[in-house]
Amino acid sequence: METTPTLSVIEKALEQGKGVLRLTPTWVPRSFCVPGRRIKLHPDDYYVLGGERGGIDERWFSSTTPAKNGPLTGENEGLSHVIFNDEGKEVQFLLKDAVSELKGELIGDRLWNEYGAWPMYSKFFDNMGPLPHHLHHNDEQAALIGQLGKPEAYYFPPQVNNHGGDFPYTFIGIAPGTSKEQIKECLQNFTKGDNKITNYSSAYRLEPGTGWDVPPGLLHAPGSMCTYEPQKASDVFAMYQSLVNEAIIPEELLWNGTPKDRIGDYDQLMEAIDWDLNTDPQMMANRFMKPLPVRDVEEMTAVGYSEVWVCYKSDAFSAKELTVLPGQTVTIKDSAAYGLIMMQGHGKLNDWDIETPTMIRYGQLTNDEFFVSEKAALEGVVIVNQSTTDPIVMLKHFGPSNPDLVL
Repeated sequence: METTPTLSVIEKALEQGKGVLRLTPTWVPRSFCVPGRRIKLHPDDYYVLGGERGGIDERWFSSTTPAKNGPLTGENEGLSHVIFNDEGKEVQFLLKDAVSELKGELIGDRLWNEYGAWPMYSKFFDNMGPLPHHLHHNDEQAALIGQLGKPEAYYFPPQVNNHGGDFPYTFIGIAPGTSKEQIKECLQNFTKGDNKITNYSSAYRLEPGTGWDVPPGLLHAPGSMCTYEPQKASDVFAMYQSLVNEAIIPEELLWNGTPKDRIGDYDQLMEAIDWDLNTDPQMMANRFMKPLPVRDVEEMTAVGYSEVWVCYKSDAFSAKELTVLPGQTVTIKDSAAYGLIMMQGHGKLNDWDIETPTMIRYGQLTNDEFFVSEKAALEGVVIVNQSTTDPIVMLKHFGPSNPDLVL
């Protein structure tokens, strides 16, 4: 059951987990998407919230950011919950409340003093087809509607991409040589059927085990791979493509993120586009991300693990993929708090059981998602791989200005 927690309850949970909090799965539907069915929900549960809400195609991680899903949005939708055992009772409360009460004790004084909140979250988004060409506003533009700007990044984990979906290619940016008038005309044609805005973009084939960096103001139409997506704590966006995968996009999503007094002003939509970023002739060189080892590969392998940066081009967040080899026990230290999601294997993390479920019912608890306090990260978490054959693989998402991110 969810409760309004007292400080003593939250402190008890952190103490019980020795600085590591266990989180419950956070499922989010999108009415304009068709689920790709790779995020391990039971087949009967993708539409458990009803047809009007759409299918569940996202799972959010370490989120203190509510989903903005229109008037039917559920209470606390998109917000991660902490679960712990309080004298035989299972107690749940919001991670957001834990951050508010514990402050720097949980996320570190560096982040708390600057942001007063946990300033990022991550998610899986999992669609059978591509998403529309869209962008996320920068801080200045988002402030006009009382929100924060949104940089984000993509990584395509092999464990959840046994198939690529219907269109595993992502359109990014605007082809050099395109005029602003051509793009503005596409926006003005939004309600006339297919506005053909991707005629002026380039699509890149998506490769499991790699990723892309997506700053604010960059047009992008994500392809149909299941995507791990760390991002700044915001849900601001605007859809610039009117027809995708034979589905019409509502005009209201074109003006999503526009101040009410400027709805209908196509110049406002053009202002949200970072033109130099979109027409960068070195788009792949500057935005594509191959995994980078966090330290010498042979040194890591010799002590039983390997770890790579998978998202590392934004100052607003970063992410790593940690692999612990079969039968190994390792102590992993980080200089910042982080959330984690298990991708493969089973074992122990400090005193917690960790495991990777094959299938999850809606509402079922799992042992695959955790939040590690800064203090616990600095001291190091002890991970035991109890399998003799299967590696443990986990993805770790960090907040801004990670002190360890030195490339």
